[in-house]
Amino acid sequence: MALPNMYYADLKDSYLFYNIAQKTGAYLEANPDKHLYRMGIGDVSLPLCDAVIKALHEAVDDQAAKESFHGYMPECGAPFLREAIAGYYAQKGVALSADEVFVSSGASDELGDMLDLFDRSNTVLVMEPAYPAYVDANVMAGRKIQHLPASRENGFLPAPDESIQADIIYICSPNNPTGAVFSRDQLQAWVDFANKKEAVILFDAAYEAFIEEDTLPHSIFELEGARTCAIEICSLSKTAGFTGTRLGYTVIPKDLSRNGMNLNAMWVRNRTTKTNGVSYIIQKGGAAVFTPEGQKQIHANIQVYKRNAKVLMEALDTLGIWYCGGKNAPYIWMKCPDGMGSWEFFDYLLKEIQVVGTPGEGFGACGEGYFRFSTFGSPEDTKEAARRLVALLGKKEG
Repeated sequence: MALPNMYYADLKDSYLFYNIAQKTGAYLEANPDKHLYRMGIGDVSLPLCDAVIKALHEAVDDQAAKESFHGYMPECGAPFLREAIAGYYAQKGVALSADEVFVSSGASDELGDMLDLFDRSNTVLVMEPAYPAYVDANVMAGRKIQHLPASRENGFLPAPDESIQADIIYICSPNNPTGAVFSRDQLQAWVDFANKKEAVILFDAAYEAFIEEDTLPHSIFELEGARTCAIEICSLSKTAGFTGTRLGYTVIPKDLSRNGMNLNAMWVRNRTTKTNGVSYIIQKGGAAVFTPEGQKQIHANIQVYKRNAKVLMEALDTLGIWYCGGKNAPYIWMKCPDGMGSWEFFDYLLKEIQVVGTPGEGFGACGEGYFRFSTFGSPEDTKEAARRLVALLGKKEG
């Protein structure tokens, strides 16, 4: 008899966003005339920029001619894209060799696959509220998970202390779901802690392009000592609208070794065994993101989402509701009014004003009583949702 992985029995019954889809689906079935203002799942609403579309078309044409046709791509990524990404880091003052950059089909895939590098006996630290996949991927692998709760009191940016005994540390900055961003000093404390404990940080930098304050780090490799303790995982999904196109990248420095094993070399072996790489067409589109034209165009799109954030923040300011995020991140994390629970608030907004957000409880127990808004919707829907929020909650307060 083939034995299943029994750790799956330890997972929660259903995934957060599946629950949201079920609730919204049931509401629309009962109310087919209603329009939902979706600010829950962080999917983009703007199309790929012109530079990317042009590159994708050119790559398709390349595949139509024998002299420019590409079959299998290098499993770790095409040299032209790895070099472009290393050049992007150089602009931030981070020196990488191209073979320290690995091209992936997206950050979510890589965050799960990366666990192949680590023994099952390792203890994992997850700072919560957190992206649910951090926990679920490690539950599936049978690892012990240490939950480090964050709170309004520490700005949802917890600091390390000697009570923490962990081998793998997840850090997401700018954070999903809270939008909070670690300062250089705060992130340096975690780098120093990881090096001292010989832990490895999995640094999720999927939202780095939304940082607008010059003093905040975009990459963990801007910090001293990070090359000996960190892996950085990034995505073009939110940066450049690749949610439906799927492309990301991971940085593993050659300096990173544990117990005599070099993690960069291990990952080369993993990728050359388990993947056939990302398609030539998609990688050509991704390379266009890192051209001057591509950078200009994607940042114009990011500004649309930042204006959405400003509209929502102004609404919450009008209502006197506490929140964080929004300025350097595409998420706004708000306190539910009147002591409401996060799923209670979800149901209330859905029923009363057809606005959909994400209940904080879905990101960990310390998220109860909070609520996340995504700023990736259309400007028109965002403005109407903000108007409805003020009308509903202002009336409630009154």
